[in-house]
Amino acid sequence: MAKILSQDEIDALLSTVSAGDEIGAQLAASDDLLRSVVAYDFKHPNRVSKDQIRTLENLHDNFAGHLGSTLSTIQRAMVDTELVSVDQITYSEFIMSLVNPSNTFTVSVEPLEGMCLIDFNPTLAFIFIDRMFGGVGRFLEAERELTGIERAVLTKIATSVFQELEKTWSSVVRMQIRQVSLESNPQFVQIVPPGETVIVISMQVKMLGNSGLLTICYPYVTLESIMKDLIGKSWVDQSRKGDTELDLTTNSNNLQEVFAEVTAQLGSAQITIRDFVNLKVGDVIQLDQRVSQPLEIYVRGAKKYLARPGIVGKKTGFQVIGPAEK
Repeated sequence: MAKILSQDEIDALLSTVSAGDEIGAQLAASDDLLRSVVAYDFKHPNRVSKDQIRTLENLHDNFAGHLGSTLSTIQRAMVDTELVSVDQITYSEFIMSLVNPSNTFTVSVEPLEGMCLIDFNPTLAFIFIDRMFGGVGRFLEAERELTGIERAVLTKIATSVFQELEKTWSSVVRMQIRQVSLESNPQFVQIVPPGETVIVISMQVKMLGNSGLLTICYPYVTLESIMKDLIGKSWVDQSRKGDTELDLTTNSNNLQEVFAEVTAQLGSAQITIRDFVNLKVGDVIQLDQRVSQPLEIYVRGAKKYLARPGIVGKKTGFQVIGPAEK
């Protein structure tokens, strides 16, 4: 026969069940808390904020567009440059990612301290070199170092890259990028300790159906003094100022090539319609302009200058003596 529980036993059983529900809810809440925790690697700390990374992406995305136009002019072919990624890793990881032999330029970035690296992937280097020597931009599948002449050609192309990079950074800091060395073995390039944080900019360069990687490495210690200037708002304000100056120069240069109609007015007179209709060859109309007074020069119908009449060679002309009154 089944045992009948007393009221006290029933109350104790219900309290046990409710306590179990509370424990389950606490465990579920702790699981949710664990899911929201993000692992942090103290050996490889992120020293660059997301806002600064975003600013670097904007800078080098702009750099990629200008670099594509510059390389297209040099290579006499359409070159498309696209920003692939902006990462912060250790210097040893960056060196291990480079192939051997490589084409790594060590450059100084005055007035910033330290040096940076700009690496042309062998695929990209041979494409450029083949094109510069009159080829169609083919990749030579040969793992070898560049010859002396090939190094000179690649250095010329790299100089154009340095100049475009200087223009890109001018909105933040005016720097002078100068080549220090060109190494073929990345293990010989030691500009910072292996565990130092570096910012790696990877760009893909496409030309005539082939592509290769162009990589820029900025040590954090080199950019540390200007990190505060890489805040989004600050960079936007400075870039807008730089763009305004550039637009002013561009517009001024464009205006210098504009053709405008220029006329010199000898004088004016008022006559009646009757006199105008009855004009005959030999009639004289007296102008209201004296011979000693300067001529008025009009540019597209607007009075701009005062001038004196004269003769230039066998042609009549005038000499500008000053601006017209407003």
